[in-house]
Amino acid sequence: MGEGPGTPAPASEKKEEKVMRNAPRTALALGVGAVTTALLLSGCTPGGDSGDTTGPITDEQREEALSTPTELTFWTWVPDIENEVALFEEAYPEIDVTVENVGQGLVHYQKLRSAIEAGEGAPDVAQVEYQYIPSFVLPESLLDLTPYGADDLADGYVGWAWNQVSPGDEVWAIPQDVGPMGNLYREDILAAAGITEPPATYDDYAVAAKAVKDATGSYISNLGATQAGQMIGFFWQAGIKPFGYDGSETVKIDVNSAEAKEVATYWTELIQADLISTDVDFNDTWYQGLANGKYAGWLTAAWAPVFLQGTAESTSGLWRAAPLPQWSAGEEVSGNWGGSSDAVLASSENPIAAYELAKFINNDEESAMMLATEQFLYPPQVSVLEDPTFVDQQSEFYGGQEVNKLFAEISTTVDTDFEWVPFMDYVYSTYEETMGTVIADKGDIAAALDVWQDELVKYAEDQGFTVE
Repeated sequence: MGEGPGTPAPASEKKEEKVMRNAPRTALALGVGAVTTALLLSGCTPGGDSGDTTGPITDEQREEALSTPTELTFWTWVPDIENEVALFEEAYPEIDVTVENVGQGLVHYQKLRSAIEAGEGAPDVAQVEYQYIPSFVLPESLLDLTPYGADDLADGYVGWAWNQVSPGDEVWAIPQDVGPMGNLYREDILAAAGITEPPATYDDYAVAAKAVKDATGSYISNLGATQAGQMIGFFWQAGIKPFGYDGSETVKIDVNSAEAKEVATYWTELIQADLISTDVDFNDTWYQGLANGKYAGWLTAAWAPVFLQGTAESTSGLWRAAPLPQWSAGEEVSGNWGGSSDAVLASSENPIAAYELAKFINNDEESAMMLATEQFLYPPQVSVLEDPTFVDQQSEFYGGQEVNKLFAEISTTVDTDFEWVPFMDYVYSTYEETMGTVIADKGDIAAALDVWQDELVKYAEDQGFTVE
């Protein structure tokens, strides 16, 4: 999920409640554990062939589908997305959409895979995070949206987000939200350490970390011990390609490359010097640390600024936002942490209407703006990222800064070429068991990468994949 930055601190109890209601799902989905992979690896295809098409859908077919009484089911965890669905139903009154939240993170994907395997009960449209798309592509559970006109939408999204749903010729989903990474920091705590500008490079960041700890006792940031998404985002920024997938039987696993070990060693040295904390994140203790100054910053994603407003409301006006520190001076590069899409299941008996729903929710101008400003999902749509209504908002929490605009600029610096393997749930769960333990114990993270690599290669080969 994502939550859009840059809006003022919650002005009402209802708005604050919505922000906090969204927060736990962020943690759950970004740190999701292992799920059943029998369907994924068996090559089972869903029941029915209604999603098959022999060529591009014609305007006549589209018009007929949208004017025929039809019932669709949409599985999503986005709060109040019924409001966007209502816009779709108003535009197409013959289509009735049932929105269901069957769970978040692990539970959502378990139920989705179970329904696909059973051949009944699966939705027409489902929310799927980018890293899990390949796990549904492999067993042919998703509908290729290219014949339905999805290719025509590509230019309307930031390129790297579109590549997440369309790494090849097919289009497997419509982007919904993203998490380009930046630096949220306490200006007052850094100033107390004599730091008047956010660190521009990681060398600067290490120097600042010591100055902050010596002068204030605060940690400049926290590296979540079990947070695979954050570490993978740092790899993404550094140009590291730990994963790859050819769409068939060959995967790339390279989490312990020399470049990855350089990143790991950087964090190891800061952690062992007690300049970066390694608290498990997204729990009450961590929330309190954000509010009481234990952490002077957070290297995080574009969904975090609004999340932080609800978590540390008493610190309003003290925070600022900046790009991530860079590995080389003068660079402007970021990674991504989080985000999701809406995919059409191959088993849908109404694929045209289902595609139109997924497209409308995320591509209609009013609906896309509502997602960004009411559900606080950080947008991948170029039109929203260029709309003054969104980017020119000044946030009181961030001292009047136009945080949406900053992250819109950051979004253009994310590497477009980043892939996943079709068993990312296993990747995330083994991160917690291997990397997470070492990080929490302030051990050698680079050495832990070797253990993680061996675990992943063995798993892939045991499941019949060829590993590059």
